[in-house]
Amino acid sequence: MFGRLGGKKTALVSAGAALPGRSQPIPTAERHYVLGTSLLEPIPPGFGECSFGCGCFWGSEKAFWRLPGVYLTSTGYQGGYTANPTYGEVCSGATGHTEVVRVVWDPAVVGFADVLKLFWECHDPTQGMGQGNDRGTQYRSGIYTTSDHQIPLAEASCQAYQQLLTASGHGMITTEIKSGQQFFPAEAYHQQYLAKPGSRPYCSAMPTGQLLGDFPGADYKLASQVWSQYDWSIPHCVLRGDNTPISL
Repeated sequence: MFGRLGGKKTALVSAGAALPGRSQPIPTAERHYVLGTSLLEPIPPGFGECSFGCGCFWGSEKAFWRLPGVYLTSTGYQGGYTANPTYGEVCSGATGHTEVVRVVWDPAVVGFADVLKLFWECHDPTQGMGQGNDRGTQYRSGIYTTSDHQIPLAEASCQAYQQLLTASGHGMITTEIKSGQQFFPAEAYHQQYLAKPGSRPYCSAMPTGQLLGDFPGADYKLASQVWSQYDWSIPHCVLRGDNTPISL
């Protein structure tokens, strides 16, 4: 299981060698610390849902919850084999999971293309099994879809972003794009970590500075002033931004 388009490769643990996990979910938070929405209840009918691995999930979750139209974000583990893993187990590399942010959004306000745009721009998807100073399979780049129509859009956006990266001298994208991967919520202290008092201002994301434009099937809905709130030329710009959602 490697990146969709190839690139740097480091083998993941096999299903047979993965830790067994547990039958019961690990304890997590009940409500979103910033948005106030439930992390455990069913999402509203018709809302979009997809999970993204962008390296350490602390900073990427904050980037996503600030997008207008986002109903819920939650940190967790996905793309591996172990049921209900703990953070320590995932970091050991013996579960096959990556750190992800589950994003739920109102499609009347924000399009899947907007969410994909933030995903590609907020990290470097060419770094294989790591991001910045964080190395390991749990920091790989990934898109974990929940509906059939999301896969072709994710792949089209990947191809468009690869063209930008190639033209600017970057390597091949190693992002994996998969469906049918169960999401396991992370521990309560990881949920909306950067918004909580006493949190350590840490983010290892390494944006390339390339801005995703149009691609086949794109359903952009957000105004241009939203994207001015994300300046990827500033190191760790997510840490510098306000915790509250962007207001139009």
